[in-house]
Amino acid sequence: MTTVRIIGAPTDYGANRRGVDMGPSAIRYAGLAEELERTGVEAVDDGDVLAPHAEERDPDAETLPSGRAKFLRETREVVTSLADRVEGSLADGEVPLVLGGDHSVAIGSVTGSARDAEIGVVWFDAHGDCNTPETSPSGNVHGMPLAAVLGIGEFADVAWANASGLRPENVAIVGLRDVDERERKAIAETDVTTFTMSDIDERGITNVVDDALDVATTGTDGLHVSLDLDWLDPREAPGVGTPVRGGVTYREAHSALEAVADRDCLRSIELVEINPILDERNETASLAVELAASALGKQIL
Repeated sequence: MTTVRIIGAPTDYGANRRGVDMGPSAIRYAGLAEELERTGVEAVDDGDVLAPHAEERDPDAETLPSGRAKFLRETREVVTSLADRVEGSLADGEVPLVLGGDHSVAIGSVTGSARDAEIGVVWFDAHGDCNTPETSPSGNVHGMPLAAVLGIGEFADVAWANASGLRPENVAIVGLRDVDERERKAIAETDVTTFTMSDIDERGITNVVDDALDVATTGTDGLHVSLDLDWLDPREAPGVGTPVRGGVTYREAHSALEAVADRDCLRSIELVEINPILDERNETASLAVELAASALGKQIL
């Protein structure tokens, strides 16, 4: 039986609308462990990594030579601890399931998952997350995690952020529909594969996700899935940090995660950017629970 270790990372360093630090609690309250057990997976809850509250810290206490990345010190502390927890779970033969928090936690998830393996990543997200402190219009690190783990821009010299050795040719972003101009240029200059919502409209979710999984699994030891709930349309997932109209439907999301399970190569996974303050009857957290179960093998029959 597969054992999944649940690790919370209750960060809220990335957005002007506060509340995503309560995401891990909301997902647990929505019945995550119970749903995984019904899926045939043993769920072990490892609690939360320590995440200092944003209002207790100076957002500019740690800086880079150029640009601005708010709460960089706090992000470093959290993702370094998280990487250790993820690595430990894998060493024990478990699948780490990280609950965010804002998307900056992906720096820790990816780093920990890649310490003793070559991994590929499928990044389900409305956004590219490839801004850097110099290009970001906001300075919010939740818009930078993919740039960080790939060592783009200023992150090339930030050892704790780009320690994964992740190869851009094994990264696929699925569902893009809101990308900054400078971020668009940065992505184009890498070997990252991108699939926009227009690609999904034209080709269908199954074909797109199959191609994304090919990218992430060719020549790698396993797959990391980074699932930002704003990937879905806000009508399906209203409680997210940065909603963008025109996302995937409920059924498309399940089809995508079922395709992940069919490949039988999932190494680690994270669910991020759920904001219970903006949610309706914990609907988005409940959806996250369902999608996690689909990724881990839940079947209709």
